Amino acid sequence: MDNDVPGLPARRAALRLLDAVLRRGETLDQAAHNAMQGLADPADRALVRAIAAEVLRWLTDLDALIDSATRQRLPDDAKPRAVLRLMLAQWLRLDTPPHAVIATGLPLLAGGPRRLAHGVFSTLVKRQAALPGVPSLPPAVAARWGERAGPIAWALAVPPPLDLTLRDPAGTALWAGRLGGVSLLPGHLRLPRGQAVETLPGFAEGAWWVQDLAAGIPARLLGAGEGARVLDLCAAPGGKTLQLAAAGWQVTALDISARRLERLRENLTRTGLRAEVVAADALAWEPAGPFDAVLLDAPCTATGTCRRHPDVLHRIGPRRIAEMAELQARLLDRALGWVKPGGRLVYAVCSLEREEGEAQAARLALTPEPIGLPGFPAMPEGWLRTDPGMVDGGMDGFFIAAWRIGDIPPGPSASTP
Repeated sequence: MDNDVPGLPARRAALRLLDAVLRRGETLDQAAHNAMQGLADPADRALVRAIAAEVLRWLTDLDALIDSATRQRLPDDAKPRAVLRLMLAQWLRLDTPPHAVIATGLPLLAGGPRRLAHGVFSTLVKRQAALPGVPSLPPAVAARWGERAGPIAWALAVPPPLDLTLRDPAGTALWAGRLGGVSLLPGHLRLPRGQAVETLPGFAEGAWWVQDLAAGIPARLLGAGEGARVLDLCAAPGGKTLQLAAAGWQVTALDISARRLERLRENLTRTGLRAEVVAADALAWEPAGPFDAVLLDAPCTATGTCRRHPDVLHRIGPRRIAEMAELQARLLDRALGWVKPGGRLVYAVCSLEREEGEAQAARLALTPEPIGLPGFPAMPEGWLRTDPGMVDGGMDGFFIAAWRIGDIPPGPSASTP
């Protein structure tokens, strides 16, 4: 019987996961819990995520292959197309033998057009079909990203490595040797993907935490704190809070999500670092007094994380971008009023959209503080943008801008209409 086929439950879960992303607009993380109900084996759960992620990275090209082997185009939401996407991703990206793909794929169409799916898949196998060297971005996404689309697509071809930030940058060479990693900046290590983080040397004693190379740049810009007060606004899950605390800042970490702040508290305990943790809505909260610096890593569409979260390629559109840009503008206006005269404001988003990055920085009637970081040249305006294809192994796409606040504390009136 179909239910006895080894590996079939994992494929059913992958199909549910993709349906939640592509039809209901959920993130991979949001949909994973319900989609994987009943899968206890970590290896099965990892397989589900791997299948879903490869389908989402290569969806445009997988669909092109399917269309090349059908007389009449299957509707985008047709179940045979969904199943064929899974089957082709396993064969072409995960090196699953065709006979195993068929054995675990066709039962997903119980009571449906198995012969159609079998015929399309077998035709493509006989043709020795192949995917291009680089994924094709969805047309709407490629149009938004313009000339940057090509390098970004190159970065999508391979899942990302594991980046770590060290509690003590002085130990970079030591930890690179112990962990077998490479360093792209002091205090950063890059390791091959697929390692169990909790089992690596240094995890238990809190010598490092997982943080993408680009995600670590905004806090670096503030340098040593020497006891000065900094507000980490929208702080969870906490990588920047840990960086700032390790650099000697007196940190107030604020986030609207009490649940996500629990992870921050756990990492503070593990690393032995200290911060004041506040669960509050930044649009309603008021501090007791201004800060020497404010770091606003604003909520965003997160399209810059497309290497690790390829669902953003298919979930994010103009409406969501506009919603996030409106929220970011409101947060920036509030953050400006919380910086002491002479203090600094750093704004960052892990988004590749101009509306969330360049347009937000240009909206402020303030002169940017040019960002100078070795290997990461600033834009002519003094801002910094990272793209997923910038370095070997890739990095998240971030927009970052910094300002030194003048003698008159700015408020909403400091921004242009």
